[in-house]
Amino acid sequence: MRALVQPRFGDPAEVLSVQEVPAPEPGPGQALVRVLLSPIHNHDLWTARGSYGFKPEMPARAGTEAVGVVEALGEGVEGLEVGQRVATGGSFGAWAELIVAPAAGLVPVPEGMSDEAAAQLVSMPFSAIALLDFLEVSEGDWIVQNAANGAVGRLVAQLAKARGVHVLGLVRRADGVAELAEQGIERVVATDDDGWRDRVREIVGDAPIVAGVDSVGGASAGDVVSLLAEDGVLVVFGAMASPTMEIGSGDVIFKQVVIKGFWGNKVFAAMSREKRAALMGELVTGLGSGALTLPVEKVYPLEEIADATRANAEPGRRGKILLRP
Repeated sequence: MRALVQPRFGDPAEVLSVQEVPAPEPGPGQALVRVLLSPIHNHDLWTARGSYGFKPEMPARAGTEAVGVVEALGEGVEGLEVGQRVATGGSFGAWAELIVAPAAGLVPVPEGMSDEAAAQLVSMPFSAIALLDFLEVSEGDWIVQNAANGAVGRLVAQLAKARGVHVLGLVRRADGVAELAEQGIERVVATDDDGWRDRVREIVGDAPIVAGVDSVGGASAGDVVSLLAEDGVLVVFGAMASPTMEIGSGDVIFKQVVIKGFWGNKVFAAMSREKRAALMGELVTGLGSGALTLPVEKVYPLEEIADATRANAEPGRRGKILLRP
């Protein structure tokens, strides 16, 4: 079969290429899935660069999430059928024609859901809803997040709205405000405007902002912390611009701000089966009602992985970049 393989860590556009590799066979408790579409996530690219918490041995495959069709079932698998459409969010090596995955971790795709949406169902949406849950906020609370026009930022805004939680979004350029408005996401402020803090107060008023999410790092992390109320919580989700956060010590000391990290692998592992099922049900309901949207920017074949990774980094991208084997 064809799969993307890298011989060493490095720039994904340079080290990843299509190679012929042996087709896998499902073992006990596993399913063989023919991949239809697979998204490019930032953590996939960080893994290829060698800068993520998970570092595979070289040579290595790439990609983690996909939607596909069950081709074969291993011994002891129940609840799945050959020909059934399924989604997976934790199958390393997903940028390939075939993958083998634990059957228990596969999510049946509801009828009527497009392949484009199903390809994104597990990783980013589930991370977003788990992140929102991790914040422990209630209906009527205010939270703030940077990278509001990123995939997770858009999802958090939509999911929070459905829960009655108010979200203040920060973006780095004015164009981002208009992009989000087109998707129905309001209460967004561009920090490239000198008067952006005044705009924040116009939106929030005197309401306390009880929690914040930093996905950018650098000075942007400090911007988020500066808006938090006393006893506010900052959750660090990513570091798109810098691995170092520039946070004023006064904000932490005098407001007693608590800073916590969110890594999906750790959070998901500690989550009960009942909690995972409830959150996934909330996602499916949101997608079915249209309250949650998963736009796609463009679909590339595996052979165009270099162009696809460059497209993923383009500013102003309004949807996910997907790969089709």
